[in-house]
Amino acid sequence: MKDDVVIVGAGASGAAAAWKLASAGLRVTCLEQGGWVDPADTPSLRPDWEIARQTTHHPNPNVRQGPADYPVDDSEAAIKPFLYNAVGGSTILWGAHFPRFRPSDFRVRTLDGVADDWPISYEDLAPWYEENDRIMGVAGLSGDPGNPPRGPRQMPPVPPGVAATRMARAFDRLGWHWWPCDVAINTESYGEGRGACNNCGPCDLGCPQGARSATDVSYWPMALRAGVRLITGARVFEVETDAQGRATGVAYLDAAGQVQRHRAAVVALAANGLGTARLMLLSRSKRFPEGIANDTGLVGRRLMHHPTGMVTGTFADAVEGWRGPFAVSILCQEFYETDPTRDFVRGYQMQLIRSDGPVGTAVGGYLPRVPWGPGHHARFRQVFGHTASLTVTTEDLPRDDNRVTLSATLTDANGIPAPKMTYSLDDNTRRMIEHGIARATEAFTEAGAVDITPQRLVANAGFHLLGTACMGADPGASVVDARSRAHAVPNLVILDGSVFTTAAALNPTSTIQALALRAADLLIRDRKGIEVAA
Repeated sequence: MKDDVVIVGAGASGAAAAWKLASAGLRVTCLEQGGWVDPADTPSLRPDWEIARQTTHHPNPNVRQGPADYPVDDSEAAIKPFLYNAVGGSTILWGAHFPRFRPSDFRVRTLDGVADDWPISYEDLAPWYEENDRIMGVAGLSGDPGNPPRGPRQMPPVPPGVAATRMARAFDRLGWHWWPCDVAINTESYGEGRGACNNCGPCDLGCPQGARSATDVSYWPMALRAGVRLITGARVFEVETDAQGRATGVAYLDAAGQVQRHRAAVVALAANGLGTARLMLLSRSKRFPEGIANDTGLVGRRLMHHPTGMVTGTFADAVEGWRGPFAVSILCQEFYETDPTRDFVRGYQMQLIRSDGPVGTAVGGYLPRVPWGPGHHARFRQVFGHTASLTVTTEDLPRDDNRVTLSATLTDANGIPAPKMTYSLDDNTRRMIEHGIARATEAFTEAGAVDITPQRLVANAGFHLLGTACMGADPGASVVDARSRAHAVPNLVILDGSVFTTAAALNPTSTIQALALRAADLLIRDRKGIEVAA
């Protein structure tokens, strides 16, 4: 007996779709390369938590080198990849910032004459944004005049802290829009046995009490109760097809290294913008010699990140920079939309980042390090707990030469070709970052910072992997349709950020999950026409 749906990947989108499909009575199996991560084992409970962040729990798999990881050839990439293989996927190591795209993000061709319009609108996606918010649990504040009206958040916003309060007042004096961040972190008890945030800080290492939402503690308990079969330690290496090119299932290596095959009427890929493109390119056949659903040659192309600059301000007095979730206090979208008086199209957000811990302050990470030498300790005392930073998170327009291919030289532990990222910044992005650095510097000056340090590109910021199986209405200029189904393989569904037509300038997880829920609902409604297994 074959399944109705097999899903590859148990992260943000795979978990959401698995729950939705199984709740409708479909037979669903999810294959995940990693395993379960016990929240009680998070390094944030250990005294060496900052060492773990730089080694065993580093978000870059090339640094972390865990048994479930695959390497990434990033030798020609200006931004390094961040991802995690586990039940929960990269939500195991994330900051939980949870904004929605703005309506303009779906219409950049119409509004600004660049890239392509999405074949769907914000309004089309809004019901699934709302559903996903209820399940993940969102802390925030209603009434933002810069975004569409929406339902109330499940919890009040994360407390801003000293630095964010100071920066908010500076934004007010400058006349710039700001608002408390929407964040998938409990500010009061929410969900199944998940307590409230205690403001300990290192959210990216995991949360021992489940206050920081992740799909292993939000969607997966519900999905398993609904009957989803979850197989961990499954390294999928091919989507199999029949003579007509329809997907018939997947082939994978199990935890013992043995080849297994799993048949299903529908194959859904949720392995992130890097892993999904890799798997599609690996899945070659007589019908698809360049990879499944790759008739247009667009699979792997149009890779988008969110190129990020950063400005760090140091204040004379302590601003409790260690207290609270590290990256989700306030957000400024004053420069988000295209302005014809500027020398770039589209825009960016500025998000306030709190200080780092003592090791991160000393040796650097995202933030500038304290220089070594005779003045190291004095400078450390001036900086530790005295800083805040503004990210300049830009919209990355799709370009065909930014892409994912199969590496000719690098393989994973089982000899499967690793993905290769080829990525560079264009002049539009560089001008955008420069503008953002100037504005962030202006804001810190207004707030009274005594020292201001810019970074023009944070190379270790490849946490958003988007666009490599892009959505569009034209089968000749896109990979999937408005339902997230491959034009060339109608029973192949792409659930992750690969389908993004454009990247916006916002963290994408909320949109990824809303798209996955929508794709699942459309599968449920269309099941008779999809040849769902009897």
